[in-house]
Amino acid sequence: MPEQYSPIRRRLDLTGIALGGLCLVHCLATILVVSALGLGGQLLLSPDIHRVGLLLALIIAAVAIGWGALRHRRAAPFVTAMMGLSFMGGALAVPHGPKEAILTIIGVGLVSLGHILNLRRHLPGTR
Repeated sequence: MPEQYSPIRRRLDLTGIALGGLCLVHCLATILVVSALGLGGQLLLSPDIHRVGLLLALIIAAVAIGWGALRHRRAAPFVTAMMGLSFMGGALAVPHGPKEAILTIIGVGLVSLGHILNLRRHLPGTR
């Protein structure tokens, strides 16, 4: 029998996955719009967007995945998400461009996977 799953933590995991998807769309749209049309570079490439995104990812992952790790004692969601946050942090340390986008995309993918693993822990038939 799966343990009780907090609706708040479920919403946080789903929010983390949704924000990861939005970040992915932002990265890809920025590359396409700025390189193809030369528009929006100041706004779309602003370091503040990346800092705020990382801060939101850190807060949501800390609460949802940290809470999940304490409850179900599985390292996989926590380790996966922390690797993703490391990639996202590393993306802030490189200049804007393809390297930053690749690091960010890998990072949000891993953080989203951490949230998915955290959610799966509470589905019937999974352990």
